[in-house]
Amino acid sequence: MKLIVKLLLTALAVVVLSKILPGVAVEGYGSAIIVAIVIALLRLIVKPILVLLTLPITIVTFGLFLLIINAIIILIADYFVGGFAVSTIWWALLFSLLLSLFQSILFSLIKED
Repeated sequence: MKLIVKLLLTALAVVVLSKILPGVAVEGYGSAIIVAIVIALLRLIVKPILVLLTLPITIVTFGLFLLIINAIIILIADYFVGGFAVSTIWWALLFSLLLSLFQSILFSLIKED
């Protein structure tokens, strides 16, 4: 149940960010839910592989390259989801940062059992 609530809160954050950021567009709430699911799957499957492959550059940049990896995850989600569009990597980077911030705020509202 908690997973569904987290996915819905992420979808809500995606919709809010698409209204705020001009470089990000979501067609509707259904697309936002699909975006939340795809981003969760990409973070689960693709992100560890990218982190492992880019470990030397991540170490050299003191972990700042992880921000670029998060932006790449957003751009991959843009590629796979039809109703979701991000214009540039800079908008993806800003979207990724704000999405993480919104998720941390919204997820803190969920009570731990």
